[in-house]
Amino acid sequence: MGLFILRRTGVMILTALCLTFIVFILTNLYPNLEKLAKTEGNFRMSDEAVASWLDKNGYLQPMPVKYGQWLGVLPGWRTTTDEGITGRCITGVVSAEEAEDAPSFCGVLQGDWGYSTRFKDEVWTIIQTRLGNTAFLMMWVLILMVPSALLIGVLAGMREGSVTDRSLSTASILTTATPEYVSGVIFIAVFTSSAVGLKWFKGTATSAMTDANFENFFLPVLTIALYGIGYIARMTRASMTEVMTAQYIRTARLKGVSFPKIVMRHALRNALIAPFTVIMLQFPWLLNGVVIVETLFNYKGFGWALVEAAGNNDIELLLGISVVSVVVVLLTQLISDIGYVYLNPRIRIS
Repeated sequence: MGLFILRRTGVMILTALCLTFIVFILTNLYPNLEKLAKTEGNFRMSDEAVASWLDKNGYLQPMPVKYGQWLGVLPGWRTTTDEGITGRCITGVVSAEEAEDAPSFCGVLQGDWGYSTRFKDEVWTIIQTRLGNTAFLMMWVLILMVPSALLIGVLAGMREGSVTDRSLSTASILTTATPEYVSGVIFIAVFTSSAVGLKWFKGTATSAMTDANFENFFLPVLTIALYGIGYIARMTRASMTEVMTAQYIRTARLKGVSFPKIVMRHALRNALIAPFTVIMLQFPWLLNGVVIVETLFNYKGFGWALVEAAGNNDIELLLGISVVSVVVVLLTQLISDIGYVYLNPRIRIS
Protein backbone atom coordinates (compact mmCIF):
# COMPACT_ATOMS: atom_id res chain seq x y z
CA MET A 1 0.00 0.00 0.00
CA GLY A 2 2.85 2.39 0.79
CA LEU A 3 4.40 1.83 -2.63
CA PHE A 4 0.98 2.30 -4.26
CA ILE A 5 0.45 5.64 -2.49
CA LEU A 6 3.98 6.78 -3.33
CA ARG A 7 3.53 5.90 -6.99
CA ARG A 8 0.15 7.62 -7.15
CA THR A 9 1.56 10.70 -5.44
CA GLY A 10 4.26 10.99 -8.12
CA VAL A 11 1.64 10.69 -10.86
CA MET A 12 -0.48 13.31 -9.08
CA ILE A 13 2.40 15.80 -8.99
CA LEU A 14 3.13 15.34 -12.70
CA THR A 15 -0.57 15.64 -13.54
CA ALA A 16 -0.91 18.79 -11.44
CA LEU A 17 2.09 20.38 -13.17
CA CYS A 18 0.72 19.55 -16.63
CA LEU A 19 -2.78 20.80 -15.87
CA THR A 20 -1.66 24.03 -14.22
CA PHE A 21 0.74 24.69 -17.10
CA ILE A 22 -2.12 24.31 -19.59
CA VAL A 23 -4.28 26.70 -17.58
CA PHE A 24 -1.34 29.09 -17.29
CA ILE A 25 -0.91 29.13 -21.08
CA LEU A 26 -4.62 29.73 -21.69
CA THR A 27 -4.86 32.58 -19.19
CA ASN A 28 -1.66 34.21 -20.46
CA LEU A 29 -2.62 34.36 -24.13
CA TYR A 30 -1.90 37.78 -25.60
CA PRO A 31 -5.57 38.87 -25.97
CA ASN A 32 -6.08 38.26 -22.24
CA LEU A 33 -2.90 40.15 -21.42
CA GLU A 34 -3.95 43.03 -23.67
CA LYS A 35 -7.31 43.20 -21.90
CA LEU A 36 -5.56 43.15 -18.53
CA ALA A 37 -3.25 46.01 -19.56
CA LYS A 38 -6.16 48.16 -20.68
CA THR A 39 -8.14 47.32 -17.55
CA GLU A 40 -5.27 48.28 -15.26
CA GLY A 41 -4.16 51.20 -17.40
CA ASN A 42 -6.45 52.87 -19.91
CA PHE A 43 -8.92 51.36 -22.38
CA ARG A 44 -7.71 53.89 -24.98
CA MET A 45 -4.10 52.71 -24.75
CA SER A 46 -2.33 52.25 -28.08
CA ASP A 47 -0.75 48.96 -29.07
CA GLU A 48 2.68 50.39 -28.26
CA ALA A 49 1.52 51.47 -24.80
CA VAL A 50 0.01 48.04 -24.15
CA ALA A 51 3.26 46.32 -25.17
CA SER A 52 5.25 48.70 -22.98
CA TRP A 53 2.99 48.05 -19.96
CA LEU A 54 3.19 44.27 -20.45
CA ASP A 55 6.96 44.36 -20.83
CA LYS A 56 7.31 46.55 -17.76
CA ASN A 57 5.26 44.07 -15.70
CA GLY A 58 7.04 40.93 -16.94
CA TYR A 59 4.22 39.53 -19.08
CA LEU A 60 6.19 39.37 -22.35
CA GLN A 61 8.74 36.81 -21.13
CA PRO A 62 8.76 33.28 -22.62
CA MET A 63 5.87 31.17 -21.32
CA PRO A 64 8.03 28.54 -19.54
CA VAL A 65 9.96 31.31 -17.77
CA LYS A 66 6.76 33.00 -16.59
CA TYR A 67 5.37 29.67 -15.41
CA GLY A 68 8.55 28.91 -13.49
CA GLN A 69 8.40 32.32 -11.81
CA TRP A 70 4.73 31.88 -10.93
CA LEU A 71 5.45 28.41 -9.55
CA GLY A 72 8.45 29.72 -7.60
CA VAL A 73 11.25 27.62 -9.11
CA LEU A 74 12.77 30.52 -11.10
CA PRO A 75 13.79 33.95 -9.77
CA GLY A 76 11.19 36.65 -10.30
CA TRP A 77 11.58 39.32 -12.97
CA ARG A 78 12.89 42.80 -12.16
CA THR A 79 12.66 46.04 -14.12
CA THR A 80 14.68 49.21 -13.61
CA THR A 81 12.84 52.48 -14.24
CA ASP A 82 13.57 56.15 -13.65
CA GLU A 83 11.73 55.98 -10.32
CA GLY A 84 13.54 52.87 -9.08
CA ILE A 85 13.31 49.08 -9.32
CA THR A 86 10.15 47.04 -9.50
CA GLY A 87 9.59 43.31 -9.92
CA ARG A 88 7.51 40.25 -9.13
CA CYS A 89 8.94 39.89 -5.63
CA ILE A 90 8.97 43.64 -4.97
CA THR A 91 6.01 45.65 -3.74
CA GLY A 92 5.78 48.95 -5.56
CA VAL A 93 8.92 50.80 -6.70
CA VAL A 94 11.95 50.64 -4.41
CA SER A 95 15.55 51.76 -4.41
CA ALA A 96 18.46 49.54 -5.40
CA GLU A 97 19.37 48.94 -1.74
CA GLU A 98 15.83 47.81 -0.88
CA ALA A 99 15.71 45.62 -3.99
CA GLU A 100 18.79 43.75 -2.75
CA ASP A 101 16.93 42.76 0.40
CA ALA A 102 13.87 41.53 -1.52
CA PRO A 103 13.55 37.75 -2.06
CA SER A 104 14.47 36.33 -5.45
CA PHE A 105 11.86 33.55 -5.47
CA CYS A 106 8.22 34.31 -4.78
CA GLY A 107 5.74 31.89 -6.28
CA VAL A 108 3.12 29.36 -5.30
CA LEU A 109 5.70 27.12 -3.63
CA GLN A 110 6.75 30.03 -1.42
CA GLY A 111 3.14 30.84 -0.50
CA ASP A 112 2.89 33.88 -2.78
CA TRP A 113 -0.18 33.30 -4.96
CA GLY A 114 -0.22 36.76 -6.47
CA TYR A 115 -2.54 39.76 -6.22
CA SER A 116 -6.15 39.88 -7.40
CA THR A 117 -6.91 42.75 -9.76
CA ARG A 118 -10.66 42.24 -9.21
CA PHE A 119 -10.80 42.21 -5.41
CA LYS A 120 -7.61 44.21 -4.74
CA ASP A 121 -6.37 41.67 -2.24
CA GLU A 122 -4.00 38.71 -1.95
CA VAL A 123 -5.17 35.72 -3.97
CA TRP A 124 -4.61 33.25 -1.13
CA THR A 125 -6.67 35.39 1.26
CA ILE A 126 -9.56 35.47 -1.21
CA ILE A 127 -9.37 31.72 -1.86
CA GLN A 128 -9.37 30.95 1.86
CA THR A 129 -12.47 33.07 2.45
CA ARG A 130 -14.44 31.85 -0.57
CA LEU A 131 -13.36 28.23 -0.12
CA GLY A 132 -14.54 28.37 3.49
CA ASN A 133 -17.99 29.54 2.36
CA THR A 134 -18.21 26.76 -0.23
CA ALA A 135 -16.95 24.15 2.26
CA PHE A 136 -19.80 25.11 4.61
CA LEU A 137 -22.27 24.74 1.73
CA MET A 138 -20.73 21.41 0.68
CA MET A 139 -20.93 20.06 4.23
CA TRP A 140 -24.69 20.54 4.41
CA VAL A 141 -25.15 19.24 0.86
CA LEU A 142 -23.32 16.03 1.78
CA ILE A 143 -25.31 15.69 5.02
CA LEU A 144 -28.53 15.83 3.01
CA MET A 145 -27.34 14.05 -0.13
CA VAL A 146 -25.39 10.97 0.98
CA PRO A 147 -27.78 9.39 3.55
CA SER A 148 -30.83 10.13 1.37
CA ALA A 149 -29.21 8.69 -1.76
CA LEU A 150 -27.97 5.54 -0.01
CA LEU A 151 -31.35 4.93 1.61
CA ILE A 152 -33.20 5.37 -1.70
CA GLY A 153 -30.74 3.17 -3.58
CA VAL A 154 -30.83 0.37 -0.99
CA LEU A 155 -34.64 0.39 -0.78
CA ALA A 156 -34.93 0.33 -4.57
CA GLY A 157 -32.35 -2.43 -5.02
CA MET A 158 -33.63 -4.74 -2.27
CA ARG A 159 -36.57 -5.90 -4.38
CA GLU A 160 -35.85 -5.40 -8.06
CA GLY A 161 -38.92 -4.74 -10.18
CA SER A 162 -41.24 -3.93 -7.30
CA VAL A 163 -43.46 -0.84 -7.11
CA THR A 164 -41.01 0.73 -4.66
CA ASP A 165 -38.12 0.07 -7.04
CA ARG A 166 -39.93 1.60 -10.01
CA SER A 167 -41.10 4.66 -8.09
CA LEU A 168 -37.73 5.45 -6.51
CA SER A 169 -35.83 4.75 -9.74
CA THR A 170 -38.13 7.08 -11.70
CA ALA A 171 -37.66 9.84 -9.12
CA SER A 172 -33.88 9.35 -9.23
CA ILE A 173 -33.80 9.59 -13.02
CA LEU A 174 -35.90 12.77 -12.94
CA THR A 175 -33.60 14.50 -10.42
CA THR A 176 -30.48 13.45 -12.31
CA ALA A 177 -31.92 14.64 -15.62
CA THR A 178 -32.77 18.06 -14.20
CA PRO A 179 -29.74 20.41 -14.17
CA GLU A 180 -29.16 22.74 -11.26
CA TYR A 181 -29.97 25.92 -13.18
CA VAL A 182 -33.43 24.51 -13.99
CA SER A 183 -34.31 23.21 -10.53
CA GLY A 184 -32.86 26.33 -8.93
CA VAL A 185 -35.00 28.64 -11.05
CA ILE A 186 -38.08 26.51 -10.34
CA PHE A 187 -37.44 26.60 -6.59
CA ILE A 188 -36.95 30.37 -6.66
CA ALA A 189 -40.13 30.88 -8.68
CA VAL A 190 -42.23 28.59 -6.48
CA PHE A 191 -40.88 29.10 -2.97
CA THR A 192 -39.68 32.73 -2.97
CA SER A 193 -42.25 34.46 -5.16
CA SER A 194 -45.14 36.28 -3.53
CA ALA A 195 -47.11 35.82 -6.76
CA VAL A 196 -47.33 32.06 -6.19
CA GLY A 197 -48.12 32.50 -2.53
CA LEU A 198 -45.40 30.18 -1.19
CA LYS A 199 -42.86 32.72 0.00
CA TRP A 200 -41.21 30.30 2.43
CA PHE A 201 -37.56 30.97 1.63
CA LYS A 202 -35.34 33.85 0.55
CA GLY A 203 -34.34 34.08 -3.10
CA THR A 204 -30.70 34.83 -2.26
CA ALA A 205 -28.24 33.22 0.12
CA THR A 206 -25.95 36.23 0.64
CA SER A 207 -26.89 36.55 4.31
CA ALA A 208 -26.18 32.82 4.82
CA MET A 209 -22.43 33.53 4.72
CA THR A 210 -22.64 35.18 8.14
CA ASP A 211 -25.95 33.91 9.54
CA ALA A 212 -27.05 30.68 7.88
CA ASN A 213 -30.54 29.46 8.68
CA PHE A 214 -33.24 27.31 7.14
CA GLU A 215 -34.87 30.26 5.37
CA ASN A 216 -31.82 31.59 3.53
CA PHE A 217 -29.75 28.41 3.11
CA PHE A 218 -32.06 25.47 2.38
CA LEU A 219 -32.81 26.22 -1.28
CA PRO A 220 -29.18 26.28 -2.52
CA VAL A 221 -28.43 23.14 -0.49
CA LEU A 222 -31.47 21.35 -1.90
CA THR A 223 -30.72 22.50 -5.46
CA ILE A 224 -27.22 21.01 -5.40
CA ALA A 225 -28.16 17.89 -3.42
CA LEU A 226 -31.05 16.82 -5.67
CA TYR A 227 -28.84 16.07 -8.66
CA GLY A 228 -26.33 14.12 -6.56
CA ILE A 229 -29.07 12.19 -4.76
CA GLY A 230 -30.42 10.82 -8.01
CA TYR A 231 -26.99 9.88 -9.36
CA ILE A 232 -25.73 8.16 -6.19
CA ALA A 233 -29.10 6.45 -5.64
CA ARG A 234 -29.02 4.93 -9.13
CA MET A 235 -25.48 3.63 -8.60
CA THR A 236 -26.42 2.22 -5.18
CA ARG A 237 -29.54 0.60 -6.60
CA ALA A 238 -27.57 -1.06 -9.42
CA SER A 239 -24.95 -2.33 -6.97
CA MET A 240 -27.58 -3.54 -4.49
CA THR A 241 -29.50 -5.36 -7.25
CA GLU A 242 -26.34 -7.16 -8.35
CA VAL A 243 -25.47 -8.19 -4.80
CA MET A 244 -29.00 -9.45 -4.05
CA THR A 245 -28.75 -11.91 -6.97
CA ALA A 246 -25.38 -13.27 -5.86
CA GLN A 247 -24.96 -16.94 -4.98
CA TYR A 248 -24.17 -16.39 -1.30
CA ILE A 249 -27.38 -14.36 -0.86
CA ARG A 250 -29.40 -17.20 -2.37
CA THR A 251 -27.66 -19.65 -0.06
CA ALA A 252 -28.51 -17.51 2.96
CA ARG A 253 -32.16 -17.42 1.90
CA LEU A 254 -32.27 -21.18 1.46
CA LYS A 255 -30.87 -21.59 4.98
CA GLY A 256 -33.80 -19.59 6.32
CA VAL A 257 -31.97 -16.39 7.27
CA SER A 258 -34.45 -13.53 7.61
CA PHE A 259 -34.53 -10.97 4.81
CA PRO A 260 -33.59 -7.94 7.00
CA LYS A 261 -30.60 -9.87 8.39
CA ILE A 262 -29.48 -10.80 4.85
CA VAL A 263 -29.60 -7.16 3.80
CA MET A 264 -27.86 -5.74 6.87
CA ARG A 265 -25.20 -8.42 7.45
CA HIS A 266 -24.40 -9.73 3.99
CA ALA A 267 -25.58 -7.46 1.19
CA LEU A 268 -25.13 -3.92 2.46
CA ARG A 269 -21.36 -3.82 2.84
CA ASN A 270 -20.66 -5.28 -0.60
CA ALA A 271 -23.31 -3.08 -2.18
CA LEU A 272 -21.69 0.11 -0.83
CA ILE A 273 -18.30 -0.49 -2.49
CA ALA A 274 -19.25 1.09 -5.83
CA PRO A 275 -21.23 4.02 -4.31
CA PHE A 276 -18.23 4.89 -2.12
CA THR A 277 -16.18 5.69 -5.22
CA VAL A 278 -19.04 7.71 -6.67
CA ILE A 279 -19.47 9.67 -3.43
CA MET A 280 -15.78 10.55 -3.30
CA LEU A 281 -15.91 11.78 -6.90
CA GLN A 282 -18.72 14.16 -5.92
CA PHE A 283 -16.23 16.42 -4.13
CA PRO A 284 -14.66 17.83 -7.32
CA TRP A 285 -18.12 18.22 -8.80
CA LEU A 286 -19.33 20.01 -5.68
CA LEU A 287 -16.32 22.31 -5.66
CA ASN A 288 -16.62 23.39 -9.29
CA GLY A 289 -20.26 22.50 -9.97
CA VAL A 290 -21.54 25.03 -7.44
CA VAL A 291 -20.67 27.81 -9.91
CA ILE A 292 -24.22 28.00 -11.25
CA VAL A 293 -25.92 27.64 -7.87
CA GLU A 294 -23.71 30.17 -6.11
CA THR A 295 -24.24 32.64 -8.92
CA LEU A 296 -27.98 31.95 -9.00
CA PHE A 297 -28.45 32.45 -5.27
CA ASN A 298 -25.70 35.11 -4.97
CA TYR A 299 -23.76 33.00 -2.48
CA LYS A 300 -20.21 34.33 -2.60
CA GLY A 301 -18.20 31.14 -2.45
CA PHE A 302 -15.53 29.43 -4.52
CA GLY A 303 -17.67 29.11 -7.65
CA TRP A 304 -18.79 32.73 -7.42
CA ALA A 305 -15.15 33.83 -7.16
CA LEU A 306 -14.36 31.79 -10.29
CA VAL A 307 -17.09 33.58 -12.23
CA GLU A 308 -15.88 36.97 -11.02
CA ALA A 309 -12.28 36.17 -11.91
CA ALA A 310 -13.19 34.95 -15.39
CA GLY A 311 -15.51 37.87 -16.05
CA ASN A 312 -12.94 40.44 -14.97
CA ASN A 313 -9.87 38.75 -16.49
CA ASP A 314 -8.27 38.31 -13.08
CA ILE A 315 -5.39 36.08 -14.20
CA GLU A 316 -3.74 35.50 -10.82
CA LEU A 317 -7.03 34.56 -9.14
CA LEU A 318 -7.95 32.23 -12.01
CA LEU A 319 -4.60 30.48 -11.64
CA GLY A 320 -5.03 30.16 -7.88
CA ILE A 321 -8.51 28.69 -8.25
CA SER A 322 -7.21 26.23 -10.85
CA VAL A 323 -4.48 25.03 -8.48
CA VAL A 324 -7.00 24.38 -5.69
CA SER A 325 -9.37 22.62 -8.09
CA VAL A 326 -6.65 20.35 -9.46
CA VAL A 327 -5.41 19.44 -5.98
CA VAL A 328 -8.93 18.63 -4.75
CA VAL A 329 -9.66 16.44 -7.79
CA LEU A 330 -6.41 14.49 -7.48
CA LEU A 331 -6.66 14.05 -3.69
CA THR A 332 -10.23 12.79 -3.82
CA GLN A 333 -9.29 10.30 -6.53
CA LEU A 334 -6.41 9.04 -4.38
CA ILE A 335 -8.65 8.72 -1.32
CA SER A 336 -11.26 6.97 -3.45
CA ASP A 337 -8.71 4.43 -4.71
CA ILE A 338 -7.36 3.76 -1.21
CA GLY A 339 -10.86 3.36 0.22
CA TYR A 340 -11.85 1.02 -2.60
CA VAL A 341 -8.85 -1.18 -1.86
CA TYR A 342 -9.78 -1.43 1.81
CA LEU A 343 -13.45 -2.10 1.12
CA ASN A 344 -12.80 -4.75 -1.54
CA PRO A 345 -10.68 -7.65 -0.24
CA ARG A 346 -10.17 -9.02 -3.77
CA ILE A 347 -8.42 -5.82 -4.85
CA ARG A 348 -6.37 -5.75 -1.63
CA ILE A 349 -5.16 -9.32 -2.06
CA SER A 350 -4.21 -8.78 -5.72
